[in-house]
Amino acid sequence: MRDLTILMTVSGFVIFVIVAVLFTLAIRARRDTIGHRGGMRLVLWAGAMIPTVVLAALLIGTLPAMRPIQANRDALIVDVAGEQFWWRVGYRTPDGGTITAANEVRIPVGRTVDFRLSAGDVIHSFWIPGLAGKVDMIPGRTNRLVARATKAGRYRGQCAEFCGLSHALMAFDVVAMDPAAFDRWLLAQRSAAPAPTTPIAQRGAALFADNGCGGCHAVAGTVAAGKIGPDFSHIATRTTLGAGIIPMSEVNLSRFIAHAPSVKPGARMPAYTHLAPADVATIARYLETLK
Repeated sequence: MRDLTILMTVSGFVIFVIVAVLFTLAIRARRDTIGHRGGMRLVLWAGAMIPTVVLAALLIGTLPAMRPIQANRDALIVDVAGEQFWWRVGYRTPDGGTITAANEVRIPVGRTVDFRLSAGDVIHSFWIPGLAGKVDMIPGRTNRLVARATKAGRYRGQCAEFCGLSHALMAFDVVAMDPAAFDRWLLAQRSAAPAPTTPIAQRGAALFADNGCGGCHAVAGTVAAGKIGPDFSHIATRTTLGAGIIPMSEVNLSRFIAHAPSVKPGARMPAYTHLAPADVATIARYLETLK
């Protein structure tokens, strides 16, 4: 990707220089400072031959980078479904199970990842500019995108198809990890959410249940088993909230709980303005324990 960017930048600069030269020659020709025959030769070379060579070199250089990666037998299969306005993520395990997450994708460095892409409502588009291409997510259909990270890091992703009011606020991160660290992380995701141990967290868990939060959100190991919204089993391990738009923190969790549409317009989560601010903060503190 870096080499392709450098090549396109250099080519763009060369073409810019050519256009500038032609523009200068056009001005000089109007002043009759060069002959017709000489001007035509310059236009032919600078306006036709050189751009053709540059564009041909650019095409030849980019074709190998456009070759799709093939998924092998040991590829990690990750299901991603676009929702309004967040990402439902599932990791398929060798035993046929699925580990559920949301709004953040983690992958092992060096291993091929086979993304299976779908949509739960309207058309979305899954795009990771620094890692892979762009593929539409269409309701009722599963598309595929194969990618492989060559180094650890965080790759920003974005929905690239207008999908509603918060289309621009529908982002995600792909975190490429050392394979051993990824295996440990995935194993931890299979476990139930930690039980609240402090009085505040216990109070927050009770408020979470009493206000029907489990009807939309799941917390593994509890009676909360909702499928409408993101899975909260290990929400505190994510670095962002609201599909990549704000940092994960107690303050931002409280904002989202109290009035999600003010943070993400068009979000289907209702506002809980009837809750006392202290109760909202207590629920947020409980969610912060879910690691």
